[in-house]
Amino acid sequence: MILLVVPLALSVRNDFIASIGSQIAASLGFITNIFEILAGNGYENQFTPHLFVHTWTLALEVQYYILWVLAVWWMAKVSKSVGQLRGMIFLSSSALFLLSFLSMFISAFFVESSSTIYFSPLTHSFPFFLGSILASLSGIAFPSKNFEHIYQKLPLKKSLIIMGTGLAILLLLLFVLPFNSIWTYTIGLFTATVVSGVLIYTARILHEQTPHIHEPLIVNFLSDISYGIYLFHSPLYLIFGQLVNGILAVLLTIFFSVVFSALSYYIIEPFLAGKSIRLLQFELNLKPYSKWIAGVFGILVLATLVISVTAPKVGSFEREMLTSNLQQADSQMTATRNAAENAQASDYNIQPGVTIFGDSVTVRASSAIQTALPDAQIDGTVSRHLTEISNLIKLYKDSNTLREDVVVALGTNASEEYKELLDSLIQESPKGHRLIFVTPYDGNFSVKEDSIPYQIGQYEKKLATENDYITIADWFQVAVDNPNIWVGSDLVHFNLQTNGAELFANNLKTAIEAATSTPVKK
Repeated sequence: MILLVVPLALSVRNDFIASIGSQIAASLGFITNIFEILAGNGYENQFTPHLFVHTWTLALEVQYYILWVLAVWWMAKVSKSVGQLRGMIFLSSSALFLLSFLSMFISAFFVESSSTIYFSPLTHSFPFFLGSILASLSGIAFPSKNFEHIYQKLPLKKSLIIMGTGLAILLLLLFVLPFNSIWTYTIGLFTATVVSGVLIYTARILHEQTPHIHEPLIVNFLSDISYGIYLFHSPLYLIFGQLVNGILAVLLTIFFSVVFSALSYYIIEPFLAGKSIRLLQFELNLKPYSKWIAGVFGILVLATLVISVTAPKVGSFEREMLTSNLQQADSQMTATRNAAENAQASDYNIQPGVTIFGDSVTVRASSAIQTALPDAQIDGTVSRHLTEISNLIKLYKDSNTLREDVVVALGTNASEEYKELLDSLIQESPKGHRLIFVTPYDGNFSVKEDSIPYQIGQYEKKLATENDYITIADWFQVAVDNPNIWVGSDLVHFNLQTNGAELFANNLKTAIEAATSTPVKK
């Protein structure tokens, strides 16, 4: 997977291969979860997700397997019977299950980033211990008496109903549990784990109840290659999503994930293990081609090493952010000095001009904004949330640097409490100023009406109809009307090779010019 994905990543922007060597080392060492925590990265990174971030779960599994197998080995050594061993595994698994889940539950109230408890082996290993509990209850090579009694007495129809209900609950949780919601970590993942445990246990019952029924070949095929599909699908989708849009990226990801996974499982892995290779009832002998296979493997290894060594430490997007932040700092120091030196300009002692508060989208467009609005004061920061805006405005007001027209270009980093936050902003915003809301856009949501960024924009429009000192810069509509600016992007930050930055800046300029004919807050 790594040897195919890394060269393929050269076809997209260099942000994806920045520090790729560290990602590879973390994946091969099965410590991706620890690597992501130490790097301060989020699982739902909006900018440039790591190509191998999905191997965090493999890392968690291997860490569990190594430690737990030692514990089970010790319990097997001291146990005097299979029954005693089952009891020890059940009790220790139950205790560790509770310890891990309570660690997640309590941590959810204190952590700043949900990814920390999502990646951590301490807080997110409880599902594995539930698996151990189930194994101790049912038995593996030797089914327990209680388990035999259950599968003999439970009607087949009820088993199927349990399976269907469990699948329906998991699908529901998939759509209703946001990644950053505290409910996900206090209730959601626990519920999903328990329901999954019930499904696994019921599947084992069905296995015993239907010894005469064999799974269809397509089911066995998907079962064989499922691990490979998991490995391939995430990085392939990240890459194809940069090259083509929407459904085509999904179709390409599915096709190549299945092809690569099947080749790996049915041909490459048996060949490396020295086993016979059978494909569609035909036996293949690849020994005569060993040198060719070794040559291709060597080329891929060499290419991956060269790319890893020559890859930049940071991508172009991060460099843009750093440059823009330095420019903003210089601009803000100048504005503060001018405010101290110059007389004030209105009845409210307010400087004329524009102050722009934004997130990473504003930072990405900062050069174009400075061209379109050369006198604007820009304060944009990566990952800024709506929760920060009221304090920011107060800080600028107290330092006498808040200008007459205040642009709020936030909302991409969504907050479920957006109504309360915007209402508070309206109530607390100082007199003598106008507000210009920039409606946020996040193209990663296929049904935009269900996304929080879309709902934020709609609520901002509602507030503008109720308050005459509020103007709307409808970036959402501009983004929808210009799909070309999103090709090769993460669908939040437009491609700089297009005119996305200019469209964003001109949208701001038009709204600010319209705002000058409206009253300030009285």
